This record gives sequence, C-alpha cells and structure tokens, in this order.
Amino acid sequence: MPLLEGFVFSKRSLQDYVDCPRRFQLRYLYRLSWPAVEVEPALEHERRLRQGALFHKMVHQHLLGIPSDRISESNTDEDLRLWWRNYLTTKPAELPGDKYPEITVASSIQGWGLSAKYDLLVASADNEGAILDWKTSDHLPDLEWHRNRLQTRVYRYLLLTAGSNLLKDREFSPDAIEMVYWYAGFPDQPVSLPYNSKQAELDEEYLSALIKEITSLEDDEFPLTEHEHRCRFCAYRSYCDRGEEAGPLHEFQEYLDEDADLDIDFDFDQIAEIEI
Repeated sequence: MPLLEGFVFSKRSLQDYVDCPRRFQLRYLYRLSWPAVEVEPALEHERRLRQGALFHKMVHQHLLGIPSDRISESNTDEDLRLWWRNYLTTKPAELPGDKYPEITVASSIQGWGLSAKYDLLVASADNEGAILDWKTSDHLPDLEWHRNRLQTRVYRYLLLTAGSNLLKDREFSPDAIEMVYWYAGFPDQPVSLPYNSKQAELDEEYLSALIKEITSLEDDEFPLTEHEHRCRFCAYRSYCDRGEEAGPLHEFQEYLDEDADLDIDFDFDQIAEIEI
C-alpha cells in the first residue's frame, strides 16, 4: 500500500521509520489504529502529556501578549506552577528579533512534502534564526541524543531551505541558525545546537536518502526493529507479537513530550504558515 498522494513527512513520521520501519508502515501506510497502552501507569503518562501540552499553551499565550498573571491565575498544578515560574525567571524567549510562536514551515524533498511546527522561531535583523523548543520531561538527555534526533535534523534543515520567506527573500546561512531545547524542569541547562554548512549538507543527503528509501519500499520490505526494547513502548507490540505489557514510565522519560497528540482546545487562529 503506497503513501497517500500529498503525504507530508514530519520529524515524528521519520523518527518512527528510523526507530522501526514496521511501525511506520502500520501507522502511516495502513493507518492502523491499535488500542494498546504504550506506557504504564497509563493515567500518569496521560497526565504528564497533558501537563506538557498545557505548558506549551501557556507559553504560546504569553508570546501572543497575554499577561503572565492572567495565564497563571487559574493554574493549581504543582508541576505546571514550577515550570511556569522557571520560564518567567529564566526568560528563554527573550531573544532580539521578530518572534513567530507555533509557526509551521514547509518545503519539499524528493518530491514529497516535509514540514515542521516550531514552538518559537526568532529571526533577528542580522539574518540569524533561533529555533526554541520547550520540553517538560523530568529527564534531560545528553547532547548527542539531541543531535541525532530527527527533530533536530528536520527543524534546522527546513529553516535553512524554507525560512527565506520570513526575511522577505533574505536567506539564513547555516552558521546563523541555532536550535535550542529548553527543559522546564532544568531551566539553567538549555541544550544548544548551532548549525553549519557541513551539517546542512549531511542533513540534505540523509533526509533525501531516507525519504527515497521509504517511498521505494514494497509492502513486504518494512521490517520490525532489531532493538526489541523499543517495542515495550509501542502500541503495536501485541499486533507484531512483541509482547503484551507496556513499558514503565520511568524508562520512557527521555521520549516524553515529543508528541502529545492530545486535544487540549488550543486556539491557534493567529498561527501563520510558510511554504515554498
């Protein structure tokens, strides 16, 4: 079964393929909904995801100009109150330049769409671009883990190749791009990943080859991952005969807040999209 015409790749779909080709096939080609719990305890996992989504909403509202006291006045969650205090105290979003919160940038590669939705993009008058991404996990992965994530590769590459519309046809150079992961629970330990021309070339080669590989596979060419420990946190594990029980939440922390996928009643009417 081929991908639907008009399918748009994202950091999540590409990460799914890298982690397990079979999971990509079941989720995006077969569009199979499988009701298995991914992490136990499930209710605590959902609570953490909801907290992360609400924190993103609070920051977005603040960047749109809503006073901080109005945003926090009805917040009674202890973790959220701590994260919000850390955000206001550390002020990670106070960079010079034009700010674009919750903005989607899209381009194409190998004839297929590729998009990224940034928590915050800051474009300075000197043609410098900073991508800020909020994380609420209580685990802080190391620099190498962040460097190898598809999110890092896709987000920086797309800003380089599709970000010129932000600057009215003035282009970003690779050396002027930086991605920063800011963890609400570790406010003084931002993970900074500057870009450069060599890495941009490697990313283009890698992403092009990856998408070409995915779109050229036949139905029987999507193997299960060789890293079976990943299956513990996959909803399809029983479908693939890779176990019944979900993995424990304390071992899942480094992936928490990657994609909440929860309906939190966001109001993003003011979000713009940039496409080329």
